[in-house]
Amino acid sequence: MKTPSKPPLDSAGKLSSAGSRPAFPVQLNGVKSNSFAIKKVAVAARSTSAAGQNDLKKPFQPGASDGFGLDSAVRARMVRRLAEQGLHDAQVLAAMGAVQRHHFVDTALAGMAYEDTSLPIGFGQTISKPNVVARMLELLRHGLTDASGRLGRVLEIGTGCGYQAAVLSHLATEVYSMERLRGLHDKARENLRTLRLANVHLLFGDGMHGFAKGAPYAAIIAAAGGEAIPPAWTGQLAMGGRLVAPLQDASGAQALVVIDRTPQGIRQTLLEAVHFVPLKSGIG
Repeated sequence: MKTPSKPPLDSAGKLSSAGSRPAFPVQLNGVKSNSFAIKKVAVAARSTSAAGQNDLKKPFQPGASDGFGLDSAVRARMVRRLAEQGLHDAQVLAAMGAVQRHHFVDTALAGMAYEDTSLPIGFGQTISKPNVVARMLELLRHGLTDASGRLGRVLEIGTGCGYQAAVLSHLATEVYSMERLRGLHDKARENLRTLRLANVHLLFGDGMHGFAKGAPYAAIIAAAGGEAIPPAWTGQLAMGGRLVAPLQDASGAQALVVIDRTPQGIRQTLLEAVHFVPLKSGIG
């Protein structure tokens, strides 16, 4: 994990337009994927130890093993629950199962880290529910990917505690994550430091402006919702790229919006209702 002085724009970061995207509206239950791989993701962690089956019935205990035994068992339980809720992308499920969510929340909340709930992370912000994180990442992967199915360069608006950036590191070649609150930026940096994610770059700044130096992006994902999508975001999308974010109406209600940049122009699709913190400009 590092903050670049100048983003790499070499051939390794170039985007591929190979493959076609499904028509909208997206129906998760209709997504074709490797069901064996999905089952393997959930079952492998569950059977990490002989005690795994019994561990699934126990609450998570802070200080449990980092990646083996109880910790991997409760993550496997979370992954199975996501699959049962209709999330079928094998790569997303594998990434969700690989990242220790309890590492990104306060110790007092670690026992709830793998429940399907949002949790406070300080500064008036929250870590999103696992279901919402997985849903948005699955939608991103219906967009522009390379031949291996991997996203190219991704811009994340709202680093928060760094959890989603860590999950994205398993799905994208490069992740640029922006946070406007200095306290959260520093917290994410500390949370991600020990993971040594070379493809994650943390940026402190106003996410409303995006990060033009890293553009174009295969995907942009936002963790805050406003009444309009900032023009800078759509302008920094690569051709064929996709943006997933909450969009707020005049009443304050929010829904997920998917925006694709196509040769015919910008295509926007509204999906299900969500609840995120408001999108704000400036730094603090």
